[in-house]
Amino acid sequence: MSQLPNCPQCHSEFTYEDGSNYVCPECAHEWPQVAAEETETARVIRDANGNVLQDGDSVTVIKDLKVKGSSLVVKVGTKVKNIRLVDGDHDIDCKIDGIGAMSLKSEFVKKA
Repeated sequence: MSQLPNCPQCHSEFTYEDGSNYVCPECAHEWPQVAAEETETARVIRDANGNVLQDGDSVTVIKDLKVKGSSLVVKVGTKVKNIRLVDGDHDIDCKIDGIGAMSLKSEFVKKA
């Protein structure tokens, strides 16, 4: 017989398995059998050509990009140095000369 873990909330020893979760019948707490760290996979961010991007890389803009809320445009061929990868819709944070801090989508840049 396998040893099931005690409940992390009330420390009850009467836990049971229910699908992919453990359940405590005393306090009704449920938690996954596989720890969240083990199921999380590293997110890979790629440029328009499929190259893997990393923090600190330099990239080049491949399309004219309008700056929202401004009349400025980031032109094709603008080189951006020292990018920082972040989670979200716009997955690159950077500073562009003459414009300032911006967030870009990786689909509009290529690795330099």
